This record gives sequence, C-alpha cells and structure tokens, in this order.
Amino acid sequence: MSLLIVGMDVTIVNVALPAIQRDLHATLSGLQWVVDAYTLVVASLLMFSGAVSDRVGRRRVFQIGLVMFTAGSVLCSLAHSIGQLVAFRAIQGLGASMLNPVALSIIANAFPQPKDRARAVGIWGAVAGVSLALGPPLGGALTQSIGWRAIFWINLPIGLMAVVLAALFVPESKAAKARTFDPVGQALVFLFLVAATYAVIDGPHAGWRSAQTVALFALAAASLCGFLLYEGRRREPLLDLRFFQSVPFSTAAVLAMCAFASFAGFLFLNALYLQQVRGFSAFRTGLYTLPLALMLMVCAPISGRMVGSLGTRLPLLLSGGGFLFSTLLLTRLHEGTPIPVLMISYVLFGVGLGMVNPAITNSAVAGMPLSQAGVAAAIASTSRQVGAALGVAVAGTVVNASRAHGTDFARATHPIWWAMAAAGAVVLGAGFVSNTAWAKRSAEQVAGLLTAT
Repeated sequence: MSLLIVGMDVTIVNVALPAIQRDLHATLSGLQWVVDAYTLVVASLLMFSGAVSDRVGRRRVFQIGLVMFTAGSVLCSLAHSIGQLVAFRAIQGLGASMLNPVALSIIANAFPQPKDRARAVGIWGAVAGVSLALGPPLGGALTQSIGWRAIFWINLPIGLMAVVLAALFVPESKAAKARTFDPVGQALVFLFLVAATYAVIDGPHAGWRSAQTVALFALAAASLCGFLLYEGRRREPLLDLRFFQSVPFSTAAVLAMCAFASFAGFLFLNALYLQQVRGFSAFRTGLYTLPLALMLMVCAPISGRMVGSLGTRLPLLLSGGGFLFSTLLLTRLHEGTPIPVLMISYVLFGVGLGMVNPAITNSAVAGMPLSQAGVAAAIASTSRQVGAALGVAVAGTVVNASRAHGTDFARATHPIWWAMAAAGAVVLGAGFVSNTAWAKRSAEQVAGLLTAT
C-alpha cells in the first residue's frame, strides 16, 4: 500500500502540472520545483532513513513515514501558492524516504524462507507497475472532474489504512548490528543536491554568469569534494566508496541516473506538450500516456525472470534500444506530430524503463556480500531519485532557455530528446560492459575487500 501511493505520486502529479500552473500562476521553474522538491528530499534521506529504521525499529519508522506522507499530501491539497506547494511536497518526500527501503526490510524479515520472500517481492514489483499505470488516467480524471487538489486526497484513506494495518499485522524488527549515523555526510549530500539543482533551475533567470549561479555551482562542487574526502576516512561511511571499484555496481549507478533522468524528463515534458501545445484535456493526456505505464507493468516481471535466468545483458540491450528509438522519434516533435507516432514512442519508452529496473538492482548487488547487499540496493535507489531530480531540472531549464529566444515549446524540447537518446546509447553500452569477465572480476575483488573488513 505504501508503494501504491508513492508510485502513483510519480505520474499523477505530472498530469496535473498545467492545471497547477494556471491555478497558482506558476512559472515553468516553479513546476520543476514541484517535482524536484519531492525527489531531492527522497534522494538525500533514503540511506539515512534505512539506518534509522535498523536502529529504532522498522515498523515504527514505516508508520511515521506513512503519517508524514499522508499529512504532506493533505497540506499539498491546501496550498494557495507555488511556494507552499513546493514546501509541502518536501514534507511528502520526507515521509516517502521512510517507506520503500524500510518496507523491503520488513518484507525480508517477515518472510525468512527464500521462496516465500521471492513471491512477496514479486507482488511488490507488480504493485509498482500497477501504481505507475494508475497514475496518468486517475490523475487526469480527478484533475478534470474535481480539480488538481484531488490528486493528493486519494493518498489520505490509503495511507491511514496502511498505518492501522501495519500496527495490527507487521512485526517490529531491528538490525542485530545497526549502522552508525553519519550526519556530516548526510548534510553534505543534501547541500550538493540542492545547490546543483537550484543552480540549474534558476540559471536562466539569474544568468549563468551571475554571482548567485556561480556561487551555487561552487557550493555544489565544494560539497561533493568534501563528501568524498570525509567519507573516505570514516570507518562506517554513509557511502562506502570502495563499492565503485565494482564495475557492475558503478554501471548500476550510471544506469539508474540515465534511466530515471530520462523518465522524469519524459513525463514532465509530455504532460506539458499534450495539454499546452496539443490542447488535450487532463484526462485525455492521462490516457495517452497510459501505454508507457502499461508496457512498464508488462515488461518489469519479464525482465526480472530474464535477469534471473540469463543475466542482465539481454534486458539492458532491449532497454537501451527502447530508450534510443523512442526518443529518436521525438527529436522531430512538432505541434502536429501524428498521434500514432507518439503512441509508438510511449510504448518503446515503457519497454525501455520496464526492462532496465530489475537489471539495475541486480547489477548493484552482484557479487556483494549479503551484509552489504541492502546498502548497495539503497545506493541504487538513491541514484534513481538523483537522476529523476536532475532530469526535470535540466529538461525544464533547456526548454525555458530556448523559449526565451522565441522557439516554440515543441521545438525547444528537441535538445532534450537528443540527450535522452544518448542516455539510451549508454544503457546499450552498459549491457556489454557490465557482463564482461573484467567486470565480474572487479565485483569479486570488491566483495573480498568488504568481507575482509
């Protein structure tokens, strides 16, 4: 149930963005922050929330996350300015950071038998696809019939019901040896992500050479350097930098950022294009983007079985091809692009996203000791959220800058589609690189280092 509301929140908000823009008189950069305030907080706190749940109790943290996400949803529905909505979306993100990784830990603890656990995780994955598929049509229907505020109301009954059911049926559990907190590392990660995203989003307005933009990029660079130096000296770091000596793990981080930067930018730009350029209603926009979510729902379990039996190469090749051909179709997007072309693009993109997700998780944990597999998976999840935040920031900024020079919206999106096509080529390349003998040896070497310590 927690995954259902968190997953729906990804796609349901994008469909409502034009209505939010009209009602709250928001700029394009304001809409970027509506999406990114949520993803930045989730990206920054995923690993911290996991460490807290291991120490104070997974069910307790899970319930707190549900209450916070639900309360944030109610506050979002009451927002009367774009600034308020952005702040309340951050509260939603704080709650969401306590849900997915903690819920997976609960599943692992509740189902000790591998066969039962595999079935439970399979149901979990199916719900992920259903939630993304429900988002567009449900968001469009609610926005058109009631108003954009209704997209947040739907989280209230589900969230409260999940809190009660967790209290009744979920056993409390803690880690036998909890990881130590790393507040300095956590603060540096948050500072880096916020400074970099703020600089990208606000750059066109403040000026790329303005003192503000230069200072923000300098702050982001200093935060990143400080994080790398500080984490390299800690005994129990927030992020063990030795992980990146494993080629499959490094590939998983790159894959996650490329795939989800493309996904977030794709949803953001298409929701605006279909409603503002083509003049479609919110509900019709939701129906038009439904093929993407349906293909994601169909391909994700197929990819999971392929990864288990054949490895990650074939799913990654299919994924990269889906991303590449989908976005190449959109590099010629204009105000009269035939609907069948859009549908083919959405289907191919759904194939790409559905095929890549299981491969990301598998590559992240490949060869890792069991004691480090959870941390590796959490880093992969964080990479997904970082990619999503940067994808929206860059997509909106490039389009905004192009429109400032008199370019129409559809034509202004062309550089982004080319960038996404390049990301698809990266996914294709990763399919070959991550499955070489060299890559497998690097994973074994890192596993030996981590086991020795």
